[in-house]
Amino acid sequence: MNQNEFIKVITPFKDKLFRLAKRMLVSTEEAEDATQEVMVRLWNKNGDLERYNSVEALAMTMTKNYCLDQLKSKRATNLQLVHSNYQDHQVSVDKQIEHQNTLQWAEKLINDLPEQQRLILQLREIEEYEFSDIANVLEMNETAVRVALSRARKTLRIQIEKTHNYGTYVN
Repeated sequence: MNQNEFIKVITPFKDKLFRLAKRMLVSTEEAEDATQEVMVRLWNKNGDLERYNSVEALAMTMTKNYCLDQLKSKRATNLQLVHSNYQDHQVSVDKQIEHQNTLQWAEKLINDLPEQQRLILQLREIEEYEFSDIANVLEMNETAVRVALSRARKTLRIQIEKTHNYGTYVN
């Protein structure tokens, strides 16, 4: 595969790799480094890419594994999972502040989930991956992915209900 063919294969999902890395590593610079490293590794596998059913799934798995390695390394000890891709610039300042507070609260709820549930939630709800693709990326059974996603959603729903019903009596 020549360079132009490689670029055509990689370009459609390059941003997904960056978003996953950003979710896991927080730092934009670390996420950019991770994305670049995965691209280099894919280029080094260039001759073997045709044998994979999904280059995108391979790239996402490589990104996940690279980020996990970075999180375990000494230089990444202060990193944590965060997501901050959403901003609405067309509303009043009050609404912007309220929106930002809501996002920070939602991020906190998501960050309180176990790591596996966070990753599954990211891949399914934000990246819109199919369950089979998530199972491949995370090297899990598809049923286990569904169960983990269900548990994550249930945990979030309970926390949201607790917050919204705070101070009110609920039968």
